[in-house]
Amino acid sequence: MKTLLHYLFLLCFIILLPAVHSQCIKDQQQSLLHLKKSLQFDRPSCSCRTPLISWNSSIDCCSWGGVTCTSNGHVVGLDLSSETISGPIPGSFANFSNLRVLDLSSNNISGPIPGFFANFSNLRVLDLSSNNISGMVPGFFAKFSKLTSLSLSGCRLNGTFPKEIFQVPTLQTIDLSGNFKLGGSLPEFPKNNGSLRSLILFGTNFSGSLPDSIGNLKMLSTIDLSYCNFYGPIDSIHWENLINLEYLKLDKNLFEGSIPPSLFSLPLLSQLNLSHNQFSGELVFSNVSSNLVTLDLSFNNLEGQISVSIFYFRGLQSLRLSSNNFNAFPFNGPQQLKYLTNIDLSNNSLLSLYNGTDSSYSSFPQIVSLNLAANKLRTIPYFLRNQSTLSSLNLSENHIQGKIPHWIWSSNQLDSLNLSCNSLVTLEPPLYNSTVKTVDLHSNQLQGQIPIFLPFAKYLDYSRNNFRSIPSNIGDFLTNTLFFSLSSNNLHGLIPASICNAPNIQILDMSNNSLFGMIPQCLTAIRDISVLNLARNNLTGTISNVEVSKDSSLEILEIGRNRLGGQVPKSLANCTKLKVLNMGNNNITDRFPCLLKSISTLRVLVLRSNNFYGGIECLNTNVTWPGLQIIDLAHNNFRGGIQGILWRTWQKMMVTEDGSQLTINGHQLRNIMDKSLSATNRGSYRFEEVSLGFEYDISITVTNKGSEMNLVKILSIFTLIDFSCNNFSGPMPKEMGEFKSLHSLNLSRNAFTGEIPSSFGNMGALECLDLSQNKLTGHIPPQLGKLSFLSFLNLSNNQLVGKIPTSTQFSTFPKDFFTGNKGLWGPPLTVDNNAGLSPPPTVNGRPPNSGHHHEVNWDLISVEIGFTFGFGVAIGSLVLCKRWSKWYYRAMYNILLKIFPQLEERIGVHRRHVHINQR
Repeated sequence: MKTLLHYLFLLCFIILLPAVHSQCIKDQQQSLLHLKKSLQFDRPSCSCRTPLISWNSSIDCCSWGGVTCTSNGHVVGLDLSSETISGPIPGSFANFSNLRVLDLSSNNISGPIPGFFANFSNLRVLDLSSNNISGMVPGFFAKFSKLTSLSLSGCRLNGTFPKEIFQVPTLQTIDLSGNFKLGGSLPEFPKNNGSLRSLILFGTNFSGSLPDSIGNLKMLSTIDLSYCNFYGPIDSIHWENLINLEYLKLDKNLFEGSIPPSLFSLPLLSQLNLSHNQFSGELVFSNVSSNLVTLDLSFNNLEGQISVSIFYFRGLQSLRLSSNNFNAFPFNGPQQLKYLTNIDLSNNSLLSLYNGTDSSYSSFPQIVSLNLAANKLRTIPYFLRNQSTLSSLNLSENHIQGKIPHWIWSSNQLDSLNLSCNSLVTLEPPLYNSTVKTVDLHSNQLQGQIPIFLPFAKYLDYSRNNFRSIPSNIGDFLTNTLFFSLSSNNLHGLIPASICNAPNIQILDMSNNSLFGMIPQCLTAIRDISVLNLARNNLTGTISNVEVSKDSSLEILEIGRNRLGGQVPKSLANCTKLKVLNMGNNNITDRFPCLLKSISTLRVLVLRSNNFYGGIECLNTNVTWPGLQIIDLAHNNFRGGIQGILWRTWQKMMVTEDGSQLTINGHQLRNIMDKSLSATNRGSYRFEEVSLGFEYDISITVTNKGSEMNLVKILSIFTLIDFSCNNFSGPMPKEMGEFKSLHSLNLSRNAFTGEIPSSFGNMGALECLDLSQNKLTGHIPPQLGKLSFLSFLNLSNNQLVGKIPTSTQFSTFPKDFFTGNKGLWGPPLTVDNNAGLSPPPTVNGRPPNSGHHHEVNWDLISVEIGFTFGFGVAIGSLVLCKRWSKWYYRAMYNILLKIFPQLEERIGVHRRHVHINQR
């Protein structure tokens, strides 16, 4: 940022430097020619400007453009700004040690500040701004005892800025803005330091508290410390000493405490911006200065009533006090603010605005812009009736009831009117033709017929009201309209064909009503229409005859949740800019629309709940969908396999080539499907090509985590694949594991077979995985346990076997998500064996009947065979060989007698008894 003061210094030094022509020293001329030759340029020549063109040996060098000499022919000033110079600063500059002014601003110079700059001790003005200079700021600048202006803004400097430079006694201007990696803190300023006039640190990494000694800089006229990291209170600083201060910006920091009243009494202060901090308490004005032009205290924690003393800022033009806790504003105070044109009091707690008499309305200042949104107003302020210059009025998000007064449309100056999010019921007649261009009445209770008295309006939002009918000739009153929304009303009847007479319409939303009949063929044929939303109505007929012009600008087409039949129109292939196509929940009967494969811009495709059939392969199409984020084919009759090569073209769901997560709109992929968030606070899915100064939110109904959700707003990083409730078969492609940016995958209620690919464990962003009611076999891949974002997993009703992998994520899922798999065990489906229950018997670590190939365990079989053979030989010998049996009996008898001697008597008696009987 260059201040006017900086240019004055530069001009002053150039004027005061005595320029004497025809006295150029020869070696100085040679050094200049050598410098010209050593410079690099972005373009082949610098013919865009005259200074360097005039550098040739036939002319005295002191008369060359951008060169300033002393009376004795020494070069003391070089202005080479905006010369498309690139590359590092060449060493040939070192030949000019007497330089007092060096301006290299607005080039493409790169590299660090050279060390030979330390020899430029005579420098008064150094301007290196708006370059690609990097590295640290050298400390030797603090030794430049004559330096008055140092501008290093808009570079890529980093590190800590030397504090000593701030204390150079002659320094008047220092501008470091835009170096967001350059930091440090402010030093203590001595009492006798009265030279510094401009201190600009906007957009840097400076931090810490403001030193109280900043009040010693009595010559300061500009302080810009916005977008830094300063913190703490500022009420101990003697601001009253800065009597020359004209411009003070401390916004976007972390300052706190009360706002010092002395700031408002500075005699020359014209701009004061303390917004986006943490200031608190009540505002106190004393000895108010009449020179203040802009006062911005928005986005703080200020509270209470706004003092009537604010009206003594007689030069005030812009007053911004939004996003605080003010509860009263003295609109009935002294009417002396004849220059006040811009008031922003939005996001406060104001109950009323004006308590004056009717005769004092005319003395109220004429305002151009008034923002009172998000307060507690119950009526439209009556003083607005006499505002003849009012251009923009925002009363949205209040508690205003009753009628919209007819006088509000009468001003020829009114350009924008926002009364949305109130409780307004009717429009008071008579309704004159108004010149207003932007009208937002959404989210009220307006009834009856859609109003048609705004022929000049470019933006009309009547959504979320109770309108019941559309005038048949409405299109004749939309000749200038670009944006027209009638969504979420109680509209009945046919879509008027006259709406095709709106030649400039680009966004048309009639969704969520009770409209019936056919879609007018002329509607999709409007060449410039970008968004057409007719979803959630009762439209019937066939869509096969819908014609889209060859040069169509259509980007969003939503006709889901109707009763439309027929086939997908072939003319949709003309929509080369199409990003969102929602045809879900209709009666469409057709094959997969391969004609859409030629549309490389497609991001959202919803065909769910129709009668689509056949496969989804498109054999003769080479064009891909690199930006596809949502594809929903659920509840159809698709069948066959899904080839792995189909997935390789959906790059939006993958990571970048270097392995990092996909970055979209500057935001890295993260967990956006938080359990505690509703589906309506996901941010705006915005298309730049449909900007028109407006935002348009897409409403898509998807199945996520087992239930239907209506995504009113879709983040640009949300990704989903839903092929559920079809007849797909065959294995699941392992290539799907490359979708490391995918959030939701639903392949349930199909006929997929084979194992779950272990590559699914690579989908690190996955939060919902539903593979239930298929014919999957094998084990659950343990890699799924690494999916840290996974909050919904349903594998029920398959043929899976084995133990459920041990994982923190798996332990949180209910057992119903694993039921219907007879060979599956382990928590949470069954109690672990640590609790007393043993797992099913295993063979070599695998459960029986697992569906895997059974290997023969020869170690176990050899032991069994050896035991059986030995046992058989022993028993067979005893039975078949009498001699062997007698020997075996005598041996066993002798062993028993040695162990139990008392058996001899009993057995001996028994043996004698047997012997007698045998005789």
